[in-house]
Amino acid sequence: MRVLAIDQGTTNTKAVLIDDQGRVVGRAASPLVTEYPHPGWAEQSASAIWASVQDVIARIAADHGTPDALALTNQRETLVVWDAQTSEPLCPAPIWQCRRTAEASARLIAEGHDAAVVAATGLGINPLFPAGKLAWVLDNINGARDLLSKGHLRAGTVDSWLLWNLTGGAVFATDHSNASRTQLFDTDSLRFSPELAEIFGASVDCLPEPMPSDSLFGSTAEGTTALPAGIPIRAMMGDSHAALYGHGVRQPGTVKATYGTGSSLMVLTPGRTASNHGLSGTIAWTDVRGTAYALEGNITVSAQAAAFMARTLGLKDASALSDLAQTVPNSGGVSFVPALAGLGAPHWDDAARGTITGMTHATTPAHLAHATFDAIAHQIADVFAAMEADTGHPLLGLKADGGASANAYLMQLQADLLGKPVEVAQVEEIGALGVAAMAFASIGHTMPLPQTADICPPRLSAEERQAARALWAGALRQARAGA
Repeated sequence: MRVLAIDQGTTNTKAVLIDDQGRVVGRAASPLVTEYPHPGWAEQSASAIWASVQDVIARIAADHGTPDALALTNQRETLVVWDAQTSEPLCPAPIWQCRRTAEASARLIAEGHDAAVVAATGLGINPLFPAGKLAWVLDNINGARDLLSKGHLRAGTVDSWLLWNLTGGAVFATDHSNASRTQLFDTDSLRFSPELAEIFGASVDCLPEPMPSDSLFGSTAEGTTALPAGIPIRAMMGDSHAALYGHGVRQPGTVKATYGTGSSLMVLTPGRTASNHGLSGTIAWTDVRGTAYALEGNITVSAQAAAFMARTLGLKDASALSDLAQTVPNSGGVSFVPALAGLGAPHWDDAARGTITGMTHATTPAHLAHATFDAIAHQIADVFAAMEADTGHPLLGLKADGGASANAYLMQLQADLLGKPVEVAQVEEIGALGVAAMAFASIGHTMPLPQTADICPPRLSAEERQAARALWAGALRQARAGA
């Protein structure tokens, strides 16, 4: 049996064909473009997202035939809104990085709504989440409220949009992991909440049916893709949740970090857990064993910082930046805080701006390159420390995945700044493997998961690590004070 896992991410869509032994037998990828039409805005074409999925499915089908099942994992907190009658999007999809609702979020917090939202969802009010984006669409997109009143408006995260298209509009649903990231989902009752929607000025009437992650979510419709009708869709999970599952984490104690455009760190908790240190409570997944809960920290700009600095320095790509960074032993006292879209967890400062500090006449492009990779690792270390503070005990280490985890230089920096070992996934597409494993589990088969490819032990002394962390903390203060 083979499962075709669709991994719909921010920078590209991947299709990964996986057999019942956990072997990757086929891959295809299609790039995506993010537009930044106004300061703080970030959006993608929902039609282009769907076209990219059709493209990678067609290429896998042409090379490897028809899979036995599909599974979906996706970028989260991105909101797609469409007309149920035409299946056409009403507007570009505000992605998770979009900060267009920053003022509205600040106003809701000032009005005292944050505590109630956190109690129900685990999530502090922030532009990251779709609740405020849906309210923005209803207030600013022509025809949205009219469609809502007529029962024709559909709004959901990317998984629900893909499912709608795959099934030819027959199924409008999401899974609990994605639903838990909307800030409209009560993670105790496992239902979308009209009370939460009222706080934001949104509506639950246009939202999908929330289902366990291992549900049978319907089947492909004729003509929607290169696949024939009737291929079952056996699992759906948000990308970070799927990566945690793909690492084989089933108990609290180990943190996974996905190094992508942004980064997500997640650790399982014994039950619903509120954070006192800038993290989010979330649902990891729901399966036959019940609902698994987690703490998560979302970093807005992570590996994307390397692409930004490479472009700024006139280098070809992040790989060239990494090569340049390794020509110097350290950053020469330079710190780069990549608050290019504010700061996410655990700081949550929308007003912070990207800042470079500590430059002198001796500073070279290599020092800036080094400081960029330091920044990626420092942001992960900030969230890791917050997780230890929230859980009340030291955590065992970090399991790393995502494109930038293939950079051995960055992974060693990470271990050094954590003072904990970093285990790197054997395959890059750990999220696709995770959701495929969930799909196999839904039919009673345990799919083997990959073994660790490499372990980076920490090399810095405690004193060196403390000095590096203190330099970063000072740079953070300047990035936030200068906003």
